[in-house]
Amino acid sequence: MPAGTDRRQFLQEAAAAMSAAVISGYTATARGYMANETLNVAAIGTGGRCRQLMKAAAKIQGVRLAAVCDIWDTNLELGKNLADEKAVAVKDFRRVLDRQDIDAVIIGAPDHQHVPLTIAACQAGKDVYVEKPLTHEPSEGQAVIDAQNHHKRIVQVGTQQRSMPQYQKGLELVKAGALGDIHKVHMTWNRNQPRHKITKLNIDPKTVDWEAFLAPVPTTRHIPFDEYKFRNWRWFWTFGGGIFTDLMVHQIDIANWLLDLGAPATAASIGDQFTTAGVWETPDTVQTLMSYPDRKVQAYFEGTFCNQHNKAMIEIMGSEGTLYMDRGRMEFHPEPKSQQKASELVIAPEPRGSDFFSQPDGELLHVGNWVECVRSRQTPRCPAEVGVTAANAAHLANRSLRSGQIARWQG
Repeated sequence: MPAGTDRRQFLQEAAAAMSAAVISGYTATARGYMANETLNVAAIGTGGRCRQLMKAAAKIQGVRLAAVCDIWDTNLELGKNLADEKAVAVKDFRRVLDRQDIDAVIIGAPDHQHVPLTIAACQAGKDVYVEKPLTHEPSEGQAVIDAQNHHKRIVQVGTQQRSMPQYQKGLELVKAGALGDIHKVHMTWNRNQPRHKITKLNIDPKTVDWEAFLAPVPTTRHIPFDEYKFRNWRWFWTFGGGIFTDLMVHQIDIANWLLDLGAPATAASIGDQFTTAGVWETPDTVQTLMSYPDRKVQAYFEGTFCNQHNKAMIEIMGSEGTLYMDRGRMEFHPEPKSQQKASELVIAPEPRGSDFFSQPDGELLHVGNWVECVRSRQTPRCPAEVGVTAANAAHLANRSLRSGQIARWQG
């Protein structure tokens, strides 16, 4: 492999080539989807994240964004602007799932709607790309797995790091035994941002189907329209799960993939509201230590909105060396006594640990893997079982956080 600047250029070009392969389409055929047949996709919940996924899908040959759905007029219009000029735009997701001309859906709705929408889509015969975390409660896990399998649907959960080449290279190193005996995993997602800052949006309640937003919430709980909760739902227990479900799921999913961890046996968590007291329900600073005694592994995660040191990364720590990975690079650092050699795979020029990188295009690669599997009927990189396992770790961490006690998995 080329060295120095030439080597980095080579890797950047390789990542670009992977994206180009996705854009050019796939030649595999599947029952109902010939290789040259258009795949009609609907987007449900067209907020900012979903619109990123729509932009990725629009780059893939043979994909048509044929319908959009959102309960808020503003997002519905923004989504429609990214879809086909003849795309249908509706507020009720059932009108999308009832359409026979829709083959698959991208779900970008809030966390508490992921499982109900995914199950409904599977029942309607649609393949699904659904954002993470897949579940909002551990009790939802088996139902969504059963829906995927019973209806023989392709479900891809949006933990897109599995589709990035540096994480795939990291998997190769772990499987080759380059790290030696692995007993510790360190994960972070640290930001220094005033995410809690209240900005008056002046949303007209008439433009929002608030009852549809609340639909999966227990009927015994009445919640009046609140524009802050509507736009910042991740930080309220009814709709989201805070830092653990929003961010840790990405890193623990990679740890699960590389080390075959499964659900943690225990989790011991702490959390504080240093800057968000009285605004958020979930903490702005958290830590959790999870134990996997069957795998002889401890996994530690730290996340905050008060300081960005270490930013967003995962370190797999073994007796022969440490594997560092983030969304732009992979580095292997051998232990002093090790005979292994240091190595790296740097794809993007951005600083270590950044949230997003210019390369690789994780959304494009992950949506592309989903489209490929929709056509081939092969298992995608993050099926429902994978999404449930990652979410379960976050749920256990939150259970410890909220109870103030060590939480034990009862699967």
